[in-house]
Amino acid sequence: MTLAEILHSLFPAGHDIPARTDHLIIGTGKRADGSVVEVIGIADGAPLGIAGLVPLAARVLEIVAAGNKAPILVLVDTQGQLMSRHDEMLGLNEYLSHLAKCLHLASLSGHRTVALNYGQAAAGAFLATAGATDVLVGLPGAEPAVMDLPSMARVTKLPEEKLTELSKTTPVFAPGLASMSAVGAVAQIWDPSSPLGPQFEATLAGLPAQDTRDVLGAERGGRPVAAGIARRVADQASGDHYA
Repeated sequence: MTLAEILHSLFPAGHDIPARTDHLIIGTGKRADGSVVEVIGIADGAPLGIAGLVPLAARVLEIVAAGNKAPILVLVDTQGQLMSRHDEMLGLNEYLSHLAKCLHLASLSGHRTVALNYGQAAAGAFLATAGATDVLVGLPGAEPAVMDLPSMARVTKLPEEKLTELSKTTPVFAPGLASMSAVGAVAQIWDPSSPLGPQFEATLAGLPAQDTRDVLGAERGGRPVAAGIARRVADQASGDHYA
């Protein structure tokens, strides 16, 4: 689906989300009950650099300051953070972290936050947008990845052929929608053949009170031990030793 098709399916009652030359998504959509959804994001597979991160973070802070508790939808189609020496020298990692913190602040302030990955979503830009919301959903054809296999091979010093083989049976080694769903990072995959508005409303209504990604990963077999380890750490830290 194109961004225009997604917006029409999400907000048949209308939206105020203009096309921008900088590929940013900033505006509002109208829900079926007439209330507003705040919408931000990055479109067209564009890389996300400091010039994009600053207005996105500023908009999230404006939403929080308004105090209306409107839900926030983050639409994501980005090839990753901008590979620019200029941005790296200015501390791109801190700007990515700032946006993630702003989204976390919004969640703590009572805004339900949902990310929709409909295209690419890679590396730090993935973590600062789609990975920083209460829940991440995807559309078929989305390509989420924290790190692709060639990059993983360079970092781990393992042969790419070995990682390719491991990715066939171990989702944590494999990018893509199916693997991200198996490990619990992607909570739901929406059906593009049905209107997206009701699916968005169902997702909002079913948001868990706490982060359940590790639990989903255990239930789906993609991360079988993370949830248990997290429970043990929390129990021991609180003095309630895990048996």
